[in-house]
Amino acid sequence: MTKIRNVAIIFGLFFLLGCDSISKKEEEKELPNILFLFADDYTYDAIHALGNKVINTPNLDLLVNEGTSFTNAFNMGGWQGAVCVASRSMIITGRSIWNAKQINDKWKKKENFELAEQSWGKLMERKGYNTYMSGKWHVSIDPKKVFQNIKNLRAGGMPKDHRKKDALGNWIGKGYNRPKSEEDKSWIPYDTINGGFWEGGKHWSEVLKDDALDFIDDASNSDDPFFMYLSFNAPHDPRQSPKSFLDQYPIENIPLPENWLPEYPNMNEIGLESHRDESLAPLPRTPYAIKTHIREYYAIITHLDQQIGEILAALKKSGKDKNTYIFFTGDHGLSVGRHGLLGKQNMFDHSIRVPLLMVGPDIPKKHKIEQEVYLQDIMATSLELGNVKPPNSLEFNSLLSIAKGTSQEKIYKNGIYGAYIDYQRMIRKDGFKLIVYPKIKKTVLFDLKNDPLEINDLSKNVSYLKKKTDLFSGLLSLQKKFGDPLDLSSLVP
Repeated sequence: MTKIRNVAIIFGLFFLLGCDSISKKEEEKELPNILFLFADDYTYDAIHALGNKVINTPNLDLLVNEGTSFTNAFNMGGWQGAVCVASRSMIITGRSIWNAKQINDKWKKKENFELAEQSWGKLMERKGYNTYMSGKWHVSIDPKKVFQNIKNLRAGGMPKDHRKKDALGNWIGKGYNRPKSEEDKSWIPYDTINGGFWEGGKHWSEVLKDDALDFIDDASNSDDPFFMYLSFNAPHDPRQSPKSFLDQYPIENIPLPENWLPEYPNMNEIGLESHRDESLAPLPRTPYAIKTHIREYYAIITHLDQQIGEILAALKKSGKDKNTYIFFTGDHGLSVGRHGLLGKQNMFDHSIRVPLLMVGPDIPKKHKIEQEVYLQDIMATSLELGNVKPPNSLEFNSLLSIAKGTSQEKIYKNGIYGAYIDYQRMIRKDGFKLIVYPKIKKTVLFDLKNDPLEINDLSKNVSYLKKKTDLFSGLLSLQKKFGDPLDLSSLVP
């Protein structure tokens, strides 16, 4: 009996030592690098490999083919016209829209800077990551409180006169309300005299690319893992690019969107009529004006794609690519003429839905995932990759197991929530979308499976009354979950 007990003890010791050895090996495992490529105003269908046969995006196509694409990734919306502020605040803090707003408001008042210790950059830094940020910021805190290395910050990239208005409040700066006709040549995207992306003499996307190449070169000589946050201004307006990129898109080859409208009804009542974004082209919209804006949008995206290609090439040359996870997404989408709209201050898919690409050593190639997620889930995913303990305040979810195919569990079972100030609310669930316009007590309902371009409003169809009621109830639940202050109770169907 004693011998048996001794053997058991010895076995137990070996087992514990073995477990301890495994645990230490896990801890000593080399942490992967994280490269986050962030575009501004990048709608979900503006990548060739994801179905857009007009646009040229060979390097983003490479990411699609080398990794996994989440084809239904969303931004929650915004608490002001600059929707990018909300999107970027959410991904930096890991908080949902209204909680992120509270933090952003405190940071604007120079309060609660200690909350930066739970930000994306700081969490990665404490794990041993060398953190780097360059480009557009648009969060109300000094990025030096979030990232260790900062290079070439840029708030907007607009022409110097972009805020000019006439006595009636109409936007009259360069680049607005054009083209008025086919003869209107008041704006030339490759004319450097207009500033904007050309301010300083070199296109801003190229400046950001050069910054990235310098950092990758430095990182190639270091054993420390890195976290790069590269935030491009492109393809935000003013959509400027070199002439050679514009020449790739003759206007006669630009198709008009199927859901094009001369003007979206009730624009003023849903908070859009006087908005800056909607003043980029004249009202009512003309086919020529919309094709012109799409042409410029595609051209600056192709130019952006080229810069991304050089970054990917440098990463490969450094040898760091073998242990690097790459993410690409946009802070939100853009209308560019669809539904008679130009901006992102609405709840249609073209404005809230973005591409989300993920590439890495063990990420399946040429894989597409249709599950609905939020783009801000990238933060939580990177924390898991870096073996970073997530803070209790984190409201988004890691996509790693879904991307790897080890889980197919639906993350957001109660639907995707969207909001724009107090003018619009949205729920996207089970193949349907309900949009609520509280100011005019109006709802619109779309069957996304049969009507993905959101053309046919079913809200007045009695056959869909139960669906409408169920979605509204679901929206109220999401409002409560996310701390939405807007009362919709008087609008219950």
